Amino acid sequence: MAFPKFTPRQLYAFVAVADVRSFAKAGERLSLSASAVSQLVSELESSIGFRLFDRTTRSVSLSPAGREFHASAKSVLSHIELAQAAADDILNRAAGIVRIAAPLILASTVLPRAVKAYTSQQPKVLVRIRDASVENLIDMVDSAVVDLAVGPDQAVNEGTVRLDLFRSPWVLWFAPNHPLAERSEVSWAELRQYPLVVAGRDYERTISLTLGEHHENEQITPVDMVDNISTAFGMAAEGLGLVIAPTYVGLLGRRFGLVMRPIVQPEVMRQVCLYHSSIRTLSPAAEGFREHLIAWLAGKDDLGR
Repeated sequence: MAFPKFTPRQLYAFVAVADVRSFAKAGERLSLSASAVSQLVSELESSIGFRLFDRTTRSVSLSPAGREFHASAKSVLSHIELAQAAADDILNRAAGIVRIAAPLILASTVLPRAVKAYTSQQPKVLVRIRDASVENLIDMVDSAVVDLAVGPDQAVNEGTVRLDLFRSPWVLWFAPNHPLAERSEVSWAELRQYPLVVAGRDYERTISLTLGEHHENEQITPVDMVDNISTAFGMAAEGLGLVIAPTYVGLLGRRFGLVMRPIVQPEVMRQVCLYHSSIRTLSPAAEGFREHLIAWLAGKDDLGR
């Protein structure tokens, strides 16, 4: 591939003189002296091998060859300016693609709200949300399938950064005509009297870490464990069971007409974290969204309520 023998500065000088028909006026436009503009044009003529202007003591006009070259020169400069604008947008985090993974409930409720808030400020940034199982989040970050991941607290390797985002208590969701609707809160011990439904295997790890000291016959065992929270909510809406889930799922739970009550004695919390690679540098767009998400969630104490 042969590289051009001329420079953008030379093209800018040529186009400026062609537009205003004066080296002095072109110099004013480019913040250069008339002699500097003349030198740039002369260098351009030498590199391309033909005269661009017909000069007299009183006038400057495009030569026939210059007229043919003028359109191409302007096109090149237009593309250079577009490339510079794109580079500026990327540098300023105003453009780019961000890929983020999260479990279904976060991917369908919390993240869309955060993305909407961000893209209203940075409309050239495209944030692509991928719903994924909790078990796959870290692998997706490590394998560069996504730039960021949001989900429950998990162990990470040295190649992954984990940052705490927010804590959400496990609560109870059920149909509004259920007898527990009259209560302001429910204890874990009382839940043994009711059929319980949970979504996802991470329930077992989260709850057992807090309640694992109880005797086996005192442990709380759900009657059903489904893959998707929407399935669990559908069952609860029909009175088939009570759903144990974190507070933030309320953004979806209320769409099923369910009510929520805190579970106490003790209060069990789910830690939600942000994950990204510690080996690969985040793109400016991804770094910008990461900072936005952290700040946006810090101001959302009522997620799901």
